Amino acid sequence: MGNIFGFLEKKSEHSTSLPVEERIKNYKEFKVYLPQEKIQEQGSRCMDCGIPYCHALGCPLYNLIPEWNDLVYKGRWYEALKRLEITNPLPEITGRICPAPCETSCTLSINDSPVTIKQIEIAIIEKAFEEGWIKPEPPLHKTGKKIGIVGSGPAGLAAAMYLRKQGHQVTVFEKAMKIGGLLRYGIPDFKLEKEILDRRIDQCIKSGIRFETDVIIGEDISVRYLRKSFDVILLALGAGAPRDLAVPGRGFENVHFAMEYLSQSNKVVSGEIEPYHIISARNKRVLVIGGGDTGSDCIGTAIRQGAKKVYQYEILPKPKEWKEDYNPDWPDWPAILRTSSSQEEGVEREWSILTKKFSGRDVRVEQAECCRVAWETDGSGRPVKMTEIEGSEFTLKVDLVLLAMGFLHVEQGRLLNDLGVKYDKRGNIQIDNHYATGIPGIFAAGDATTGASLVVRAIYHGVEAGKAIDCYLKG
Repeated sequence: MGNIFGFLEKKSEHSTSLPVEERIKNYKEFKVYLPQEKIQEQGSRCMDCGIPYCHALGCPLYNLIPEWNDLVYKGRWYEALKRLEITNPLPEITGRICPAPCETSCTLSINDSPVTIKQIEIAIIEKAFEEGWIKPEPPLHKTGKKIGIVGSGPAGLAAAMYLRKQGHQVTVFEKAMKIGGLLRYGIPDFKLEKEILDRRIDQCIKSGIRFETDVIIGEDISVRYLRKSFDVILLALGAGAPRDLAVPGRGFENVHFAMEYLSQSNKVVSGEIEPYHIISARNKRVLVIGGGDTGSDCIGTAIRQGAKKVYQYEILPKPKEWKEDYNPDWPDWPAILRTSSSQEEGVEREWSILTKKFSGRDVRVEQAECCRVAWETDGSGRPVKMTEIEGSEFTLKVDLVLLAMGFLHVEQGRLLNDLGVKYDKRGNIQIDNHYATGIPGIFAAGDATTGASLVVRAIYHGVEAGKAIDCYLKG
């Protein structure tokens, strides 16, 4: 390492954010990133620990983190980019929306602030785009093999980029009007501006990847035609079946799944649809049920739409509060209380709340009927059994309810039925260790096979599925 005392001499510094009152006026990204010289100082904090837990344990992509940290510190940005691109085809995405398990497993995190890996990663790729280093990458040779990828989310894009580099002809099918899947329609612009996605898709197009949008396989194109047209098909459909809340009153018109709400908002922001007759939180009391990232995205969107009040209820118990810089559960991901940028903007959060019923007038919900619950935990502290607390019932006046309780599995529609794929016990597409479904020429990757997970894991599985397909085609 260039500075063996960097982690002793330099303190951790993070990018800042625009003030809440300023950033909620629009859907633009609000991070204020550190200048280049500060990023280089942060790179010097990587401590040459011998066993890089960030790489081997924390990062699902196995990014070569210590290498590009050191190269950034030395000002060798182009070489840092090349190290980053070895493992990660979409660092501008992970640098923005990955929760950075690499940082919680950083060896410094045993008793100090970890290396700020995520902001170094985004600094590398943004400098690369600024300098014009990101260029189309058409293959040096062509194999003549044709691959059809169904789904243009992170797994589908990652696989397409890898397979095109190997010389294959790649066509990506997307049921929506624009490419990106979850990245475009599920993540608000204040976390991922779509210009960031568009510039990468432009590179893919100029590299020779074909994109077909507004196409539903099984309806617009038959599965039989798809199989005749391609040597291999990769299913990268995501885990689109949301977890529902089966309680009385669920059928009220203003009780919606989170993704339905978020996708409509994103389409309005991009100009894809007009802001009429969409699900809107304007001047409404909004209840978000579910405490994860999707729920947080609903909060930030509702606040920008002009919600009167936003509540967030989580059925699980409140995590322990932790204000120290180090990781209490190193090198594992700690179960501690986190506050997202959207939650900072104004929400009333509660935990251990069970929603039992919705009531209202005509077709519209007017209140949620809830109670508090107590949890029993196992030996490791995980909640395992829930009991309602007698006399804890209460009601909450609401005008809009958003269900953000996670996803069950891939949507098991006509495409998968016509192909005849098998499902695992959780309802996801069953594959072997080589991403093969058992049907000749049919592969699957990403959340469609694992269930809902991190974007960085979907990218990893997309790349690995691409490698498996390339080996399959080459015999």
